[in-house]
Formats: sequence, C-alpha cells, structure tokens
Amino acid sequence: MKAYGTVHKYGDNVDTDVIIPARYLNTADMQELAKHCMEDIDIEFASRVKAGDIMVAKANFGCGSSREHAPASIKASGISCVIAKSFARIFFRNAINIGLPIIECDEAAEKIEAGDEVEIDFDTGVITDITKGESYQGQSFPEFLINIINANGLLNSLK
Repeated sequence: MKAYGTVHKYGDNVDTDVIIPARYLNTADMQELAKHCMEDIDIEFASRVKAGDIMVAKANFGCGSSREHAPASIKASGISCVIAKSFARIFFRNAINIGLPIIECDEAAEKIEAGDEVEIDFDTGVITDITKGESYQGQSFPEFLINIINANGLLNSLK
C-alpha cells in the first residue's frame, strides 16, 4: 500500500480545535467539514489541497479534544496520509478507526517541506521525499492496521 502527493506542512501541537473548529461541528456532512479543515491556521488549505496530498507536522499532532471530526475532516479533504513526529493517542486511534493512514517519523517531520512531492510505502515504512531525493524510515503498518485502512475504517473491516 502506497501514498503519493504534495506536502502541506504544519508545526508542533496542532490541536483538534484548529484542525476542525468547533463552530462547524453541527454537521455530519464530511464534505462540508472538509471545506473548513485547517482554516484557523491555514485559510487557503481547503482550496489548495488535492486528492492524495500528504500532511506533515511536528510533535503532538491532534492534541486537544477527542473529536473524531478532526481526522475525518482531514481524510475528507483528500489527504492520503499524515506524517508527524508524534500524535496525540486519541487522534492516532480515531484516525485508524476511520481509515486515515498516519505514520510517525522524526526525521521526515523535520526535513520534509511544504510543496515537496512525497511517496510513502506503508508496508515498509519508507517515506521518500522525491523533491529532495531523500528517504526516511518511519514505522511500517502491521497487517491488521493495513486491513483496517484498506477497508476504509474499523467498522467496515469488522463487517
């Protein structure tokens, strides 16, 4: 399983309140949520993001509240994977539960820049910055997580 796309880069401690602001949580329409994803820290994100793009952040991505809307809005925006130094544990679990691939890798989170073209091999954990011609070793996904992601979420994988 692989992902390929252009990078959207963020810093440390990106919390769920800026991933999807609370004022938009009155809808369950994922496409509506995607229109407002990241707008409090990157007003142009929704208009720039393309299907398959990759989000890169530094430490503690997805901290804050446990709202499942945060990873869901990222996925609905077209992001194929989030790479970070670390994720808040509840965000990590929510992302996997809805089928959003996420991968931890310190070196990639530091060196990859906004606009870089990146490919991720989830089976090996290798992240390749095609723009720079560099590769980084992230955590590979165990088979059960790949099955959840391929099924588009935990509930679908159980069916």
